[in-house]
Order: sequence, then C-alpha cells, then structure tokens
Amino acid sequence: MFIKEDKKALRMKKRRRVRSNINGTPERPRLAVFRSNKHIYAQIIDDVAGVTLVSASSKELVNAGQLKASSNKEAAVAVGKLIAEKALAGQVSTVVFDRGGFLYHGRVQALADGAREGGLKF
Repeated sequence: MFIKEDKKALRMKKRRRVRSNINGTPERPRLAVFRSNKHIYAQIIDDVAGVTLVSASSKELVNAGQLKASSNKEAAVAVGKLIAEKALAGQVSTVVFDRGGFLYHGRVQALADGAREGGLKF
C-alpha cells in the first residue's frame, strides 16, 4: 500500500539529496535559498566554520519601502542583487548555489539570476 508523504517531508528529502553534493568552503561558500509563501530568503554560508557570512531577505526590502510585494519574481531578483552587493562588500565573489530542495524555477531561478546580475559567480 502506498502512503503519500506530505510536501514538507518530500522537500526535506530532496534537500538532503542536494546537500550531499554541495558544501560551502571559505574560498567558495554556499548560497542557500529558502522560499516561503510570503517571502524569499538567501544566506551565504561557510560550512567549514559553520558561519553565516551574509544574509538578505525580501522582508528587509519591504520594510525599507523598496518593494511593494514580497512574493513575486521582482522581489526575488531584488533579493539576489542585494545578496550579491553584500557579498561583494564582504570580499566574496564566487559561491555554490544551494536551491534547498526547491525546483530551479520561478522565484528561485529569479534570485539566482539577480545574484548573477549583481556580480556573483556560480
């Protein structure tokens, strides 16, 4: 008999599979993405030291009045550019992209494209 797993458990399963091949180093930290229904978040993480180097979210941009909506592709592009700007200020230019179990489509892809436009290489 087939037992259907819930969506969160399936995403966590995919996330573990993705993370088994991706690891952030001091030379090339990991750009991790989390997408909720209302916001999108990005962190640049050094897994060796266990430290978050830079973070950005659509919450920051909405609170600053730069965005009206926080759950669309335009917001994701803006967060990508913001994380790239902060990373370049912190001497990080190349990263490994961690989609966090989400499909590389829609807002996740828009964030990656925004980060590339902002100057990050991956």
